[in-house]
Amino acid sequence: MRRVYLDHAASTPLREEARSAMLAALDVTGNASSLHGSGRHARALLEDAREQLADALDAHPGEVVFTGGGTEADHLLVSGAAALGETTGRPRVAASTVEHPAVAHAVRALGERAVWLPVDRAGVLRTSGLAQLTHEVAWASVMWANNETGALQPIGSFVQACRRAGVRAHSDAVQAVGHVPVSFADSGLDALTVSAHKLGGPVGVGALVLRRDAPLAVVSHGGGQERRLRSGTVPVALAVGFAVAASAAVAALAQEGPRLARLREVLVAGLTRVEDVRVNGPADVSPSICHVTVDGVRADDVLLLLDAAGIDCSTGSACTAGVQQPSEVVLAMGLGEEAATGSLRFSLGWTTTPADVTAVLDAWPAAVSRARAASA
Repeated sequence: MRRVYLDHAASTPLREEARSAMLAALDVTGNASSLHGSGRHARALLEDAREQLADALDAHPGEVVFTGGGTEADHLLVSGAAALGETTGRPRVAASTVEHPAVAHAVRALGERAVWLPVDRAGVLRTSGLAQLTHEVAWASVMWANNETGALQPIGSFVQACRRAGVRAHSDAVQAVGHVPVSFADSGLDALTVSAHKLGGPVGVGALVLRRDAPLAVVSHGGGQERRLRSGTVPVALAVGFAVAASAAVAALAQEGPRLARLREVLVAGLTRVEDVRVNGPADVSPSICHVTVDGVRADDVLLLLDAAGIDCSTGSACTAGVQQPSEVVLAMGLGEEAATGSLRFSLGWTTTPADVTAVLDAWPAAVSRARAASA
């Protein structure tokens, strides 16, 4: 059976150019922190990758801190911000109520020091909630593109509110880079998170892009390889693959964005032809994500029926895989628990074709009908 893969927001296939670059880098012997010739060769490859990634993100190479992935980058930010606040009189950290678990759970662990920025029923940040950004808040985090609904957040308004309050601004842009235009320099943000395997790079590497004047406490101790913020030997081959994939994704964006938007329009039209199926999110949404609520079903039932038909999709963030629970994002949007347990995400990527969308729409009516019968 041919598999139709529409779960690119969880992980997208490795790009061939990234694979080739990684295979060449894997043959390089030496630790990038060593001073001998082999070490210097590895260091040169690593710094070339840093420059290439910085160029793709419109950042300075010195702002790129390689990490083990997007989750680690988010945790470095939240933990570093919380530790910093203990010494600066700004003990609180803020985040929107629809953040990725990597941010949301880290902020929630702060207890009373957490500040939550509300969203509307479309999952978009309420500007009225930005009044909570006060002199007690050290850092605030709002994701650029939501990982479940694809909702694009008003990053400009968020950054302006942070500036007025003297708060540092961070955005998890894991689902944005390569899908919508992202310029770190123009954004005004103090920090940005990006992950390789969401844009055609390898699993196991990401980056925290951090302005050189942005204060952040060190919470990862060891050799201090990455600006002393992240210790541990950097996997050069993964960094090389990451940089090549990011460069390719950003270079193709002008053509790929409209192409995915057209495919998404066809997908939305077909999915909503079935009665009581509605699309969630605002008009301003990532072209790669389509999030729907199906009345009268358990989303897991629909997912398994589609899986049996050879179609891969998801019911939410893959980072909560194996834990079946209502979507925290949908609950934060105020859509209710029934919607939170009856929603699915289809996410498109660089390998998605019109035939993939057609296959989903062919299987969709029967899957929903059978799921509703099971629920009844």
